[in-house]
Amino acid sequence: MKYDILLIGGNGFVGKVLAAQLQAAGYSILLPTRHLASARDLRMLPKLHLEDADVDEFDELQKLCSRIKPKGAVINLVGVLHDKPGTPYGEIFKAAHVDLPKNIMTAMQMNGLKRYLHMSALGADSNGPSMYQRSKGDGEKAVKTSDLDWTIFRPSVIFGAQDQFINLFSKLTKLFPVLPLANSGAQFQPVSVDDVATAFTRALKMPETIHASYDLVGPSVYTMKEIVEFAARKAHAKCAIIPVPNFIGYLQACAFEFLPVPTLMSRDNIASMKLPNILPAHGRDALMDVFGISRRTLEGMR
Repeated sequence: MKYDILLIGGNGFVGKVLAAQLQAAGYSILLPTRHLASARDLRMLPKLHLEDADVDEFDELQKLCSRIKPKGAVINLVGVLHDKPGTPYGEIFKAAHVDLPKNIMTAMQMNGLKRYLHMSALGADSNGPSMYQRSKGDGEKAVKTSDLDWTIFRPSVIFGAQDQFINLFSKLTKLFPVLPLANSGAQFQPVSVDDVATAFTRALKMPETIHASYDLVGPSVYTMKEIVEFAARKAHAKCAIIPVPNFIGYLQACAFEFLPVPTLMSRDNIASMKLPNILPAHGRDALMDVFGISRRTLEGMR
């Protein structure tokens, strides 16, 4: 069977919402994953096929692309948040944000596919202050120099019922009566996962989005402290949030990196906060102006 969409990285927070929206729009979806057990909820989507496949293997990418209709599309949502230090970034960032997009596009070209939708990040910049931003920036460069019909999306922090940002702070404010918070003034413009998924879905039928890059942001700017305060209210937690000097946050992040548990915050995350994660001055509000979406607010989060 041939499918309309190859959804890479579709077993994550954004991917599951996007898969549901794509099916509602009438598309058939091929979704590769190495973690079939964690994708059980996606089996309820009758037009979606889960494939046990490793997209880090180029041969498997080729085979996956061969199962997409000639006028179909490939969507790449893959992103990682943490890596060991490296110059200009570590091997994990390189593999996920630079090498994988290049391999996807090569596999597409070998199978005659043209339409490619790419998830980047607000602040992606090959010369940015963090490894994450630099690797995402180099990934964008690779996309823009291809001869594919590409569209790039650059969201701010994405929120939703299953996100790992607001929910993390909700858990922390429940656990601790006092929460020291470095970089409390760092700015973000959180965007709803539903709005991001809608932009991807609508772009598939909007040829004017080809060879365009879009910043995706919500309607309001928040400081880190305001976001954590919101998370505490959401969790009905009584937690005092105490701003602390940024160097303490750096030391905390350094400690987190060496704990034998998933990293909560890394030094590279701290580096990313040096720049506001908001719509640039004179930037275009793509969700409203291009995709006609009335943006959801953080306060309306379920």
